Amino acid sequence: MIIEKIINNNIISAYDEAGAELVVMGRGIGFGTKPGKKVPEARIEKVFEIKSASVAKKLKELLADMPLEHVEISNDIISYAKNNLKLKLNQSIYVTLTDHINFTLERYKQKIQPKNALLWEIKRFYPQEFQLGQYAVQLIGKRLGIRLPEDEAGFIALHFVNAEYGTDIRDALKFPNLLKDILDIVKNELKIELDEDSLHYERFVTHVKFLLQRIYRKELLPDEEQELVQMMRKKYPQEYICSQKVAEYIEKATGSKISGEEVMYLSIHIRRVTMSEEEEEKDV
Repeated sequence: MIIEKIINNNIISAYDEAGAELVVMGRGIGFGTKPGKKVPEARIEKVFEIKSASVAKKLKELLADMPLEHVEISNDIISYAKNNLKLKLNQSIYVTLTDHINFTLERYKQKIQPKNALLWEIKRFYPQEFQLGQYAVQLIGKRLGIRLPEDEAGFIALHFVNAEYGTDIRDALKFPNLLKDILDIVKNELKIELDEDSLHYERFVTHVKFLLQRIYRKELLPDEEQELVQMMRKKYPQEYICSQKVAEYIEKATGSKISGEEVMYLSIHIRRVTMSEEEEEKDV
């Protein structure tokens, strides 16, 4: 391998014999050398072969001013996900997760620990990724002595949800107009306007995106909560009928059958997103 650029003392970019671009990590690997020289093999700890030129560029920019410990932790979490949980990940995870962990640790120093409004949904619909988030939090605690809350495990889990199978919750939906149409169904069916600044609206939109992604990945929930389904049908008939119409639209658009349990969760979110603060207090 030949050095292309010294990013910092611990990170360099290089080319292998086939001309592939590499990002190489190792303590002191960039010290006392220069572009055009051979990479000191004894100092190599990790080699990133990034096929996407844009991802490689972002990774090099990101690593330039980042503590090596943060990079190592992120890399070890990704390796655990690949080797132990057998997750198939988009290479962008090296950029997004490393950047997130570094930012999280900087926020921790400033005593800023945001709440994760989607924690329940993440635990329910992505248990494997949440387990990975918990592993990451434990690893950070072991390596750096920093105890991060459960909310952070949820944030980390979302990065893996986004990176799996090359999909992204926001951008890789197979049917880009579905979300807008679903929101229109809810507004027209219940004859309401939705407060787009509310937390319940954000949760509902994210839930729908999760649902669409599960359809894309063929991971829909089975019918296992029949008693809860019947309870929702009786307690909130309007919202349940609305959720059925949303499900019918999704089935027609995607060709995927939506289970009664999925319909139930849709009705719960529709109920919440349509409630005023006064109604919510009475409903609790």
